Amino acid sequence: MDKPIIAALALTVFGIGYWVAPKELLDEEVKHTGFLQVDTSKILSATVESLRAKNSLVVWSYKGTVRVKVHRERYWILNGTQELIVPAVVDYRLDLSDLSPNYNEEAKLVTVRLPKLVLSDVAFQPEEATTINGGSLSYSDDTVQALGKLSYRAARKGMVKQAQQAAMVAVAKSRAIENVELLFEYPLRAAGQPYVRVVAKFD
Repeated sequence: MDKPIIAALALTVFGIGYWVAPKELLDEEVKHTGFLQVDTSKILSATVESLRAKNSLVVWSYKGTVRVKVHRERYWILNGTQELIVPAVVDYRLDLSDLSPNYNEEAKLVTVRLPKLVLSDVAFQPEEATTINGGSLSYSDDTVQALGKLSYRAARKGMVKQAQQAAMVAVAKSRAIENVELLFEYPLRAAGQPYVRVVAKFD
């Protein structure tokens, strides 16, 4: 085929493609600013906005068993006791609205300061609980129910105390750091930024 004909066909194909393609998509949404140029600050801003829209992130869940015993007495003679052994789960959450990233262009380093971890409410598993009632008042349904409320109130405090132990908090913080670093690294790697490091840390 002659070169002039090939050139004419190429121009025709280009013309068809240009006129068929939606102009607003080409001119606005996919605006080209340079060959393989990536704005790291914009990627970080988009990542932060996306994470803030999720509100919170569960970084780790702790499952433990609480054993408590409560006592109730009436008229110095009548008494009732209840021993409760119940498993429960508590989540360690991170408030994503408080994330504060900082980018150092020269060092190619993103530093993300993390807010304090927050414990969720205690989720008991009553279907796996063991309850032992004793004393003369335990024959009263009302007293047993009252003891049950006291037992779970004490169990909730006990579970929170377990979850606030230094070893548990250390694990939760470690998971939080890992999760947040990955959440920032994924979009950077996808955008062709393999050399930008991400370091998340608590104050």
